[in-house]
Amino acid sequence: MGSIFSKAYDRVMKPVEQRRFGKIRKQLVSNQQGTILEIGSGTGANFSYYKNAEKVIAIEPDKSMRELSEKKRSEAAISIELIDATAERLPFEDNTFDVVVGTLVLCSVTDLDQALQEIKRVAKYEAPVLFLEHVRLDQPLVGKLQDVVTPIWKRMCDGCHLNRNTLESIKQNGFRVEQVDEHFKGLFLEIRARNEK
Repeated sequence: MGSIFSKAYDRVMKPVEQRRFGKIRKQLVSNQQGTILEIGSGTGANFSYYKNAEKVIAIEPDKSMRELSEKKRSEAAISIELIDATAERLPFEDNTFDVVVGTLVLCSVTDLDQALQEIKRVAKYEAPVLFLEHVRLDQPLVGKLQDVVTPIWKRMCDGCHLNRNTLESIKQNGFRVEQVDEHFKGLFLEIRARNEK
């Protein structure tokens, strides 16, 4: 992500984080245990919510975002290792992680299927794979609007696709979806899945 977008991210997201996303993030990650991989950790919005993990390894390819997350990382209750890597090419052995977490990240990966296959590869069998993502709405007018706006939005927000059907992609890549909770009338989905080999 560009440094302008990175620097503005926390300020822009602060109201929604305080009103809704913070609670969702806490519910999603605070009880997870073992060695956790966080995909695209951004400015470290999840870091303060990890309480029971043995260790968190967070990947983030954007240097500005990594730098902005350092304070949150140093203040976290558990050990968090921050690595420069992309979701499409994870520098880890097969079957390494007990849990994988991704929040507001799959919209901006370059190759969604490749990223999901890499997550599948590095997660242990039956490992929880947890996402909070915005998706294309299944409403003709709004969905079409998302399609029209996405090319401009991608340029402004460093590759973010407003119109991805992320839930379907997760299913198609072999994850067993166990629970989906809708937020903001279905624009954001909290997805709890498990890795199946």
